[in-house]
Amino acid sequence: MAEDARLDFGTYGVWRPLPVFEPELANAIETLGYGTIWAGGSPPADLDGVERLIAGTNRIVVATGIVNIWTADAHELAQSYHRIEAAHPGRLVLGIGVGHPEQGVGYTKPYRALVDYLDVLDAEGVPVQRRVLAALGPKVLELAANRSAGAHPYLTTPPHTAQARQILGDGVLLAPEQKVVVGTDVEQARAVGRDAADMYLKLQNYVNNLKRLGYTDDDIAQGGSDALIDALVAHGTPEYVAGRVREHLDAGADHVAIQVLPMRDDPAPALAQLADRLGLGLP
Repeated sequence: MAEDARLDFGTYGVWRPLPVFEPELANAIETLGYGTIWAGGSPPADLDGVERLIAGTNRIVVATGIVNIWTADAHELAQSYHRIEAAHPGRLVLGIGVGHPEQGVGYTKPYRALVDYLDVLDAEGVPVQRRVLAALGPKVLELAANRSAGAHPYLTTPPHTAQARQILGDGVLLAPEQKVVVGTDVEQARAVGRDAADMYLKLQNYVNNLKRLGYTDDDIAQGGSDALIDALVAHGTPEYVAGRVREHLDAGADHVAIQVLPMRDDPAPALAQLADRLGLGLP
């Protein structure tokens, strides 16, 4: 496969923070039939942990979700990309984003900084089709369509997916993340969802996006209203959760990155149940 060719992400993938994403789990995810591993958090520019996931699997695409432009030098990231591509061709995608002003890492003129970062990757020979952008708002979604394979929105909903598809247009990858809890105890699932969403509901970029979707200050306050948590975290039986995941596809997504909660638990059993309901691993 040529480096500038778009990779096959599959219809469903798995998102998990890189520090708790062991190669053994990556191998199990590949065996279940998922198409992409999303190594979450802010992987450093050396991509050593990402390379371990690739080396521990056979064919699954591995994407960063996301590399933070303020903490990962673009030149070093490009070198890491070429190192991994040489050893494991056709396996790596760079998910790239601007992070959040609350992180206190020199967050100034983020859009311009992201453009400059992409310029460096261009100059260093990183193909457009091997990168995606963490995009929520219209301006960065448009940039994703013009300067990358597509967009990887995080902490969002099917209505946002529909809006993003309109902005991106056809033929551009749209791969939202969806948090899930497989279990029928509603209050427990909401508690797990609030715990996972809490830090994000304090970050301006996510709050602004949720407000564009019609959520209010009251929805966002105190860990999130039931309505907001239910929208952000699909919970219920495996059949119900699989249906909620498919809502993103109905809204225009090409691929959905599934994040199983709670993070402290082994996600493999829930992922196996969902793989069955989503038709993965079938001939």
